[in-house]
Amino acid sequence: MEELRSARLKSTRLDSADWALSSLLSLTWGSSFLLIAVAIDHLDPMIVPFGRALIGAIALAMFPGAMTPVRRGDWTRIAVLGLVWMAIPFWLFPLAEQTVASSVAGMMNGGLPVVMACVTAIWIRRLPSLRRTGAILLGFAGIVVVAIPAMRTDAAGEGSIGDPTGIAYLCIALLCYALGANIARPLQARYSPARLFVRVQFFAALWTLPFAASAVDDSQFTWSGLLALTVLGVFGTGIAFVAFGTLLERTGLARAMIPTYFTPIVGLVLGSVFRDEHVAPVSAIGMIVVIVSAWMMSKPDGRDVTLDDSRR
Repeated sequence: MEELRSARLKSTRLDSADWALSSLLSLTWGSSFLLIAVAIDHLDPMIVPFGRALIGAIALAMFPGAMTPVRRGDWTRIAVLGLVWMAIPFWLFPLAEQTVASSVAGMMNGGLPVVMACVTAIWIRRLPSLRRTGAILLGFAGIVVVAIPAMRTDAAGEGSIGDPTGIAYLCIALLCYALGANIARPLQARYSPARLFVRVQFFAALWTLPFAASAVDDSQFTWSGLLALTVLGVFGTGIAFVAFGTLLERTGLARAMIPTYFTPIVGLVLGSVFRDEHVAPVSAIGMIVVIVSAWMMSKPDGRDVTLDDSRR
């Protein structure tokens, strides 16, 4: 029987390797909203979850040890993860971005630490510390300051770029991510990130294959759409999830969420530069609040959830 991989909360602040992983995740996940927007300019939204999951799995298969066999009893949980953690949110984000700007989608994703904290507290029946709760709420407040102006005005300064239905899709996607992270924790304690995620992403591709096949006739397979999907799959899906799994092992769940505070900033900048999406001056204030929250989150906390807290 394999021993659980070592996973414990650090007693020190994040080191340079932790911040490097956080930066990588901020850039890859923050740019994914722009890549999705470019992809669905040409491809049916049902193509995107299948393509990014399959390409991500192929990329991860190249990692050393990724294809080492796993326990037979873990396949059911892996299949569920493929559906809950990847297939459903991978579908909901491009569906939402049909009516919601990519920058707004990125800013909504910045609320993941709050959703994660709530779901995890219920899952393990343990509330985070008051200091950690304060840091999470401060970060969420900063995201709201960034997001509200963007949802009120479009690139021309008129109208709305935040559709309520699209926002609802994004909220469901965040809930799926939070549930998936908790379902995955026992497997992440047992397997390396590449070894686990290559299988989860293959299952996500299988879950979405029938829907992608039905959408082929409604898609235009242009070079720009395919390139956006490929970059999204290799970096935003394959490599990013391995980086997240590694960061989770090193820091615990709460501090592994730090990159999601910066994804709205990356998404906002990229949406403004490449999609001409409006950026309100007040958003800069929200960005500063987000950065302060991330600094607060980087401090260790004895009540943070680690992989050793797995209950299932």
